[in-house]
Amino acid sequence: MKLKSHLHAISFEVIGSFLIAVGIYNFAVLSKFPMSGFSGIAIALYRIFGFPIGLITIVLNTPVAIWCYRLLGRGFFLRSLRCIAIYSFMIDFVAPCLPVYQGERLLSAICAGIFGGLGYAMIFMQNSSTGGTDFIIMAVKAKHPHLSIGRISFLIDFAIVLGGGLLFRDMDGIIYGVMISFLYATVIDKVMYGINSGKLTLIVTTRSSAVVEVIEKSIGRGATILNGQGGYKNEEKSVVMCACNNKQMYVLEKAVEVADETAFIIILESNEVYGEGFKAITAGDKRE
Repeated sequence: MKLKSHLHAISFEVIGSFLIAVGIYNFAVLSKFPMSGFSGIAIALYRIFGFPIGLITIVLNTPVAIWCYRLLGRGFFLRSLRCIAIYSFMIDFVAPCLPVYQGERLLSAICAGIFGGLGYAMIFMQNSSTGGTDFIIMAVKAKHPHLSIGRISFLIDFAIVLGGGLLFRDMDGIIYGVMISFLYATVIDKVMYGINSGKLTLIVTTRSSAVVEVIEKSIGRGATILNGQGGYKNEEKSVVMCACNNKQMYVLEKAVEVADETAFIIILESNEVYGEGFKAITAGDKRE
């Protein structure tokens, strides 16, 4: 089981690193966008001196990784080292084998943002990182859990993009770079927190036991029974509360209709659900 979990995490890191590498090398580098993170600094050095992007990324990552080791934990540190090596291989050896997009800069920016955002989300979901500013992002997340990873990423990336744009005196590049950073942040939050989103249903019924039973049988979810009272006739009623994902909600509706055709069903959007059956998003291995 542990081996399967490791293979699952590594596969996500490989796919995520590949998507980031394609977004940067095959879409962003030729268009000369001032990119975010240590990749942005590495790209700037690549454009000036021709240094390999992956190698420079490793060199820049080392001191930051040591600095964040104590805060984020040994497990996160080792996973990140593995992911840094995978990412560096992807951007230095795999991405150059693929065609480089040479069309509109706007389309390049969109593709770079979407590919990169998807890649980073896949890696962050494994509680890992590609190093560099990712260490800083996760460190801030560990200290301030109420902030979303996308929001932290955008604030840090904005400063780096602005600096790179001013260095190369490219105002259009700054606009495109900010656009890419915004897409990164939006896609990261949509993918990561969208997984924990779902539906919350409140079922007003006089047959609570039957409703709870069909919920468990149809979608395998537990439910909570709350005591209620009708406002018109003051009749005693039960309110069955259940959280589930979007797909399960349709099955739940049909099952409840069979159990109690007079039940009153209220369905609410739930941005995040944590607990049994739902995966929580973590940052590092250490907790306060």
